[in-house]
Amino acid sequence: MSYASPALNRLAEPSTLDGIAIPSFPDDAPRAVRGEIVVELPMRHAGTRALTLRYELQGPAGAPVVFVAGGISAHRHLAASGVFPETGWLNDLVGAGRALDPAHRQLLAFDFVGADGRLDAPIDTADQADAIAQLLSALKIACLQAFVGYSYGALVGLQFAIRHPARVEKLIAVSGAHRAHPYAAAWRALQRRAVTLGQLQCADAQGLSLARQFAMLSYRTPEEFGERFDSAPEIVNGRVRVAAEDYLDAAGAQYVARTPVTAYVRLSESIDLHRVDPADVRVPTLVVAVEGDRLVPLSDSVALVEGLGTLGQLRVLRSPYGHDAFLKETDRIDAILVTALRDASRNETGENA
Repeated sequence: MSYASPALNRLAEPSTLDGIAIPSFPDDAPRAVRGEIVVELPMRHAGTRALTLRYELQGPAGAPVVFVAGGISAHRHLAASGVFPETGWLNDLVGAGRALDPAHRQLLAFDFVGADGRLDAPIDTADQADAIAQLLSALKIACLQAFVGYSYGALVGLQFAIRHPARVEKLIAVSGAHRAHPYAAAWRALQRRAVTLGQLQCADAQGLSLARQFAMLSYRTPEEFGERFDSAPEIVNGRVRVAAEDYLDAAGAQYVARTPVTAYVRLSESIDLHRVDPADVRVPTLVVAVEGDRLVPLSDSVALVEGLGTLGQLRVLRSPYGHDAFLKETDRIDAILVTALRDASRNETGENA
């Protein structure tokens, strides 16, 4: 059960959605829409909860819809538009000439369940998938052309393909697998302990900042740090300070400024709760792996593709950016998305690839 309360822009003559006025747009006008719906979501570990889902939709009405989801820090705002000019978390992969071009496709994203920090309960990737299904129903979107998921978003995409296969034509899962690798789960457990220590000292911000700094080491690679921070340490106020500390401090401070502690802890846990059987995925799936990804080892991506059988394909990138390659190797990722989405379009129209 849900109801919609869209906050829409570039208003023209309105139509209605479940009795709610929704503007239409001139055929040649780009649109960007923000709104929210309230849903009753049966959660796997926390009973049924009334939750607010906040979304953003870019692109011309009637165009194919691609759902895009990122890591636990990602949100509904993918990229700058004429309506919402602030930089989005996927700004370099969305735009004219890109696979994710809002002139030709509708791009839909939402704030993950729990992202506002108001839900202090275990959150499963299955909960996120079911929330997306309710959002699609509220927006009268019968089927997605594709679900593009990066990191945590790839985990959610796998759950969506298992639980709602009739609602998506293709899954593109980047830097995400069917399980949380035990090594990566141990990294995250220590990060959550840093948060707990901060809370015990009445220093929530410091604990969260330290957790984020630990996380940055797992997102990137020794090769990148070797190139960027190969300078002699300094002695500051009698203490040795290494070259990477300024970078890590800045990353921690930026994260604290935008992330509630509860949201971080519960979404970090959600990654580690994730475990699915690849054989249950019934949607054509492209798995994109990165050599040197310390959180999602290539061996796990290979195991996922093997479990997918004839529905699975694998692309492997080499990058010094490790788990963050999706955000840094934008031209290479875009080339992969162009091919994958072209294939999805052909499948929709019944053409042979």
